[in-house]
Amino acid sequence: MSLTFHWFLPTNGDSRHVVGGGHGTPATASGRDRPPTVAYLSQIARAAEDLGFVGALTPTGAWCEDAWLTTAMVSQHTERLKFLVAFRPGFVSPTLAAQMASTFQRQTGGRLLLNVVTGGESHEQRAYGDFLDKDDRYRRTGEFLEIVRELWDGKTVDLAGEHLRVEDAKLARLPEPVPEVYFGGSSPIAGEIAAKYVDVYLTWGEPPAQVADKIAWIRGLAAKERRTLRFGIRLHVITRDTSAEAWAEANRLLDGFDAETVKSVQAGLARSESEGQQRMLALHGGSRDGLEIHPNLWAGIGLVRGGAGTALVGSHEEVAERIKEYAALGIEEFVLSGYPHLEEAYWFGEGVLPRLAAEGIWRHPVGGQLPAEAQVPFAG
Repeated sequence: MSLTFHWFLPTNGDSRHVVGGGHGTPATASGRDRPPTVAYLSQIARAAEDLGFVGALTPTGAWCEDAWLTTAMVSQHTERLKFLVAFRPGFVSPTLAAQMASTFQRQTGGRLLLNVVTGGESHEQRAYGDFLDKDDRYRRTGEFLEIVRELWDGKTVDLAGEHLRVEDAKLARLPEPVPEVYFGGSSPIAGEIAAKYVDVYLTWGEPPAQVADKIAWIRGLAAKERRTLRFGIRLHVITRDTSAEAWAEANRLLDGFDAETVKSVQAGLARSESEGQQRMLALHGGSRDGLEIHPNLWAGIGLVRGGAGTALVGSHEEVAERIKEYAALGIEEFVLSGYPHLEEAYWFGEGVLPRLAAEGIWRHPVGGQLPAEAQVPFAG
């Protein structure tokens, strides 16, 4: 088995500092350092493609550019990289979403992956005209995925659900291949939806023991549905030639968090309805102390950023060991990012991936090996 690695397209802006925001909070001023132009995002995407990342996650929300439009444009500047497009089911009809996915597959040569985001913040959802509460949003997501999957199977769909209704729905052209569906959520109803409809369950970067509990929970629910899911994890990375260099970079980022920004972001995130977000907040408690919550797992990012708030920090060897630790639990896919995203893609791609390849647990998607220029770990 070869592990799969994805990178991240920072459509909320990029910087040598952490770009905060998300989960109902606005992007911080650092997001203006490197605006998310198609040219810059394409530069990141091409680097990820060359280094051996399979796909790139593109976020959704009021804090960033639209994921569908942005990836459609960036796809024209890449050849192989897939795009893990985050989108919210309540904002578009299931028939139109199925059609959009089918079009994306044809126009990009089958390079679409879908990250279904139910939406954990009611106040942000209402700004888009969605007034359902959280549990109803998940129920709607289930109906949405049921319709979309049947359409992708070539069926004509008639469904009168609690939240969605379609009659005589069908696609003139089916997607080839059918996009894989990624999904995350820590609430009981999120687990039910994952077990029934998704291909890959994503968790944020919690300590291994908590991740193991999540995997066991979802596996049990999926078994009741006679289904088998894959598992992925969303993390930031700070990897350098030595551990001291990596932690110095983490501390540099931490020094860039002014107290008022931390206070403002934490106050906003404390109102989050997302159980996953509350689990992230519990890892650091809003404090700058004790941020290494497991060897090489740092919770500092979560002081100013919603959603994924932890980073793997250490030497290339240490980060590789932590990846193997998560893989031993059943994690097969890693969705990674780092500030700034262009440079950190190279640090990881040239520092960590060759070590995993040498151990036979990762293969470059093209030809099964790293390109010649990436054979020697990056020491820049």
